[in-house]
Amino acid sequence: MTNPYVPLLIMAAVAAVMAVGGLAASAFIGPKRYNRVKVANYECGIDPTPTAGSAGRFPVKYYLIAMTFIIFDIEVVFLYPWAVAFSELAVFGLVAMLTFIALITVPYVYEWRRGGLEWD
Repeated sequence: MTNPYVPLLIMAAVAAVMAVGGLAASAFIGPKRYNRVKVANYECGIDPTPTAGSAGRFPVKYYLIAMTFIIFDIEVVFLYPWAVAFSELAVFGLVAMLTFIALITVPYVYEWRRGGLEWD
């Protein structure tokens, strides 16, 4: 009788060989024409400035939307198991989830009122 972890180890070994093989193949096969533009840092298509103060205020709208997505993604992660085990949790589970939803609603309303969800 074989160990039940043997197929998992084989799959991990094959994945590691494929990953290392892909990196090695791209290093050998890929073009090697370097110039000044290719090795320069990429700053979202904007030329980097020597000082951050001279460029003005940095827009953080992207990060606000990303954080909103993360907050609601985490909310769904917590709501799904609650919905599956709703009958076993009874009133305690209902009160706990209503408290959680209320706590998540506060930053959502705050961001909505501040205009964080507006796409200009």
